[in-house]
Amino acid sequence: MALRIKSHWYNEDNERSLEEIAGALAFNAWKLAMDKAITLHGEQFVYDSDRQRLDVIAEYLAFQVQIVDRMSHDRLTQEERQTLITALALRLAQHMQENAGELLGGGGHADRFIALLNQRAQEYAELGFTDDGPSYPFMRHLGFEIQQLMGQSQENRWVIDQVMDIDAAEVYKQMKRILRNLFS
Repeated sequence: MALRIKSHWYNEDNERSLEEIAGALAFNAWKLAMDKAITLHGEQFVYDSDRQRLDVIAEYLAFQVQIVDRMSHDRLTQEERQTLITALALRLAQHMQENAGELLGGGGHADRFIALLNQRAQEYAELGFTDDGPSYPFMRHLGFEIQQLMGQSQENRWVIDQVMDIDAAEVYKQMKRILRNLFS
């Protein structure tokens, strides 16, 4: 079944704030990340816990934040881009807090997610991104981080290939379409 993405505004004539666009991006990014985590399970990769599954979702979200940041570079001023990415990160942290709180209880999930975003921002900053999208090392980084989370068990040995060869490219393609539609 194909994932249903909402990337058009109900009333397209209204001007949208960057915070509203960030909210729509966060909604779709969360759906995409969950879909990819489910896809991994459907491809017979094994999660040991709900925490591990949420950590994989967090990696997909961090990847998407970097994609949005890179794609908005030429479209927005530095100040506008910072507003968009900050609002996106805060909205995603809110989603993480709510969902992780329901599954795992306790608090601090948003803070943990923001720390991950900051760490990944530094790491992805070293990796290439062109008009054609993320470079091979950019996508490999996502695959590597998910491989580290999933472990080297027999079932999960090839998760890096699934993420790099299929999931990362699909996530990029979807986010590119979503971003284009939300700004048009």
